[in-house]
Amino acid sequence: MLHFISDLHLSPATPGLVRLFGDYLNGPARQAERLFILGDFFEAWVGDDGGMDPVSRQVKAWLRAASDAGLAIAFLHGNRDFLVGEVFAAETGVTLLPDPYVLSTPEWQFVLTHGDALCTDDLPYQAFRAQVRNPQWQAAFLAKPLQERIAIAMGLRAQSEAGKAEKAGTSAEYLMDVNPGATDDFIRSHGYATVIHGHTHRPATHDHIVDGIHTQRWVLADWHEADGTARGEYLTWDGEALARHPLQQTV
Repeated sequence: MLHFISDLHLSPATPGLVRLFGDYLNGPARQAERLFILGDFFEAWVGDDGGMDPVSRQVKAWLRAASDAGLAIAFLHGNRDFLVGEVFAAETGVTLLPDPYVLSTPEWQFVLTHGDALCTDDLPYQAFRAQVRNPQWQAAFLAKPLQERIAIAMGLRAQSEAGKAEKAGTSAEYLMDVNPGATDDFIRSHGYATVIHGHTHRPATHDHIVDGIHTQRWVLADWHEADGTARGEYLTWDGEALARHPLQQTV
């Protein structure tokens, strides 16, 4: 059994989501052979030396315990946690994956991605993404004092939230979703495999016909708190079919 999750955005500000993840990891996830985390696991990550708050320490301890118990956990970077590095991997036992990542099973082939690279209509974001994924930029950023990095991350997060609010419900809202042509090209370049991604916070199962070949794209749900309830989702592959499983817990 394979499990897939994305866009948990864990932070001290979302204790309900942290507890929901802990219950999931120590419950349903233990029935899986492999767990794939497809980015934006944390709301922000300014470097492995910054993960010392109580929430980060607890989450790392849960991951370590699950890894030690035999669950293979793989981590693919998102736009919020692209600085998760080898120290984090060593502390938790997770394996860092490239984006995209081709996952071949005996029964099927998937391609996993966070999803932000497919949102090609948002040109300012794509320029930002190219900048922060550059190894030289990352090295320079990580060389800054921790408090300066935290301040920069807070500023970038505020800009991101303002930008999303400005686009929501307007003609610019399409910028926050994948570009159809780029998505078809992505599917074609990866052998018409089934795509699994997050990022857009628009959970759905899409059918694509590319070069006359039918394939699917599964968009994972984000985890969120609303009305006193923490909600999430995990996707499973049992060797025959993909299936969504909702999670819910009173905060």
